[in-house]
Amino acid sequence: MKTVGIIGGLGPETTSEFYLDVVFSCQKKDKTHRPSIIIASVPLPYKIEEEAIAKNLGFERIPPFLIEEAKRLEKAGADFIVMPCNSLHVFIKEIRGAVDIPVLSIVDETVKFLKKNNLNKVGIVSTSATIKNKLYENAFAENKIGYETPDDFQQAKMGKFILNLVTGMQNNKDREELIQIISDFDKKNVDCVVLACTDLQLLIPQHPTLKIFDTMKIFADATVEELLK
Repeated sequence: MKTVGIIGGLGPETTSEFYLDVVFSCQKKDKTHRPSIIIASVPLPYKIEEEAIAKNLGFERIPPFLIEEAKRLEKAGADFIVMPCNSLHVFIKEIRGAVDIPVLSIVDETVKFLKKNNLNKVGIVSTSATIKNKLYENAFAENKIGYETPDDFQQAKMGKFILNLVTGMQNNKDREELIQIISDFDKKNVDCVVLACTDLQLLIPQHPTLKIFDTMKIFADATVEELLK
């Protein structure tokens, strides 16, 4: 079995959920031993984190923190690296260039999942940084997958409740607003909605007619497959 190195994302709860998902999923598939996992909790100052999530500012200050942790994971014996955070994938090229081991992409794994399940038009809910950098839009366009995104007002709302999630202050109102945003996609004839922010799964959104897929779960499953190779 390989060893995975996890770079903690923006928000400790997400990293914990990802870790547990990988552990339990591995146990279901291979009960001979536990998975080998190394976690690096990125010492990112709260001010940088808040400005990046709520205001989409200062993202250029983040890469040095990620690169340092990626190098530490490589030295510690990780065979490959994952980041359970969509927004941090803005810097995946820099991280891949800093280490000699593979760095899996949550975007690539989500595209593979959608194509495998013949889902051709997708609603995307994510942070402003993910939208601004067109992480999913570009990947979907290259793979001929149609997509829809929230309007500017809805995106501003999401920035606020994503920050609430990261700081542990989520509430029912945030969940209701997220479900309303998802409901608006139903009018645009999408096949499904992807939660392209790994913190959004903490709100556990459900919709009566639309399938909702969590990119963190997709990424956890891909991580397990890589671990067991």
